[in-house]
Amino acid sequence: QVQLVESGGGLVQPGGSLRLSCAASGSIFSIVAMGWYRQAPGKQRELVATITSGGGMTNYADSVKGRFTISRDNGKNTVYLQMNSLKPEDTAVYYCHTARGIYDYWGQGTQVTVSS
Repeated sequence: QVQLVESGGGLVQPGGSLRLSCAASGSIFSIVAMGWYRQAPGKQRELVATITSGGGMTNYADSVKGRFTISRDNGKNTVYLQMNSLKPEDTAVYYCHTARGIYDYWGQGTQVTVSS
């Protein structure tokens, strides 16, 4: 069983920055890949970024490349999403995700709103 709890969302002006955190419970954190997804109103949930279990490989959606950085601290069971140069189109609920075997685990989401 894995529980994921996101934090760090909020309201930010265009061009600003936010750092999201996802704290994970359970003993498997260091051996699973982690990901961030987002869902804007009226749109499907989309992949934002992923990171391998050891943190050595990352992957990003084209829309966030060069602006967002995913990282993890296995000692703290936490994965981060640093978001810079935010745009209004980044407005969405951001979810933390992992999977183990046939099970998918999602956090409750944290709202990010980019607006002037």
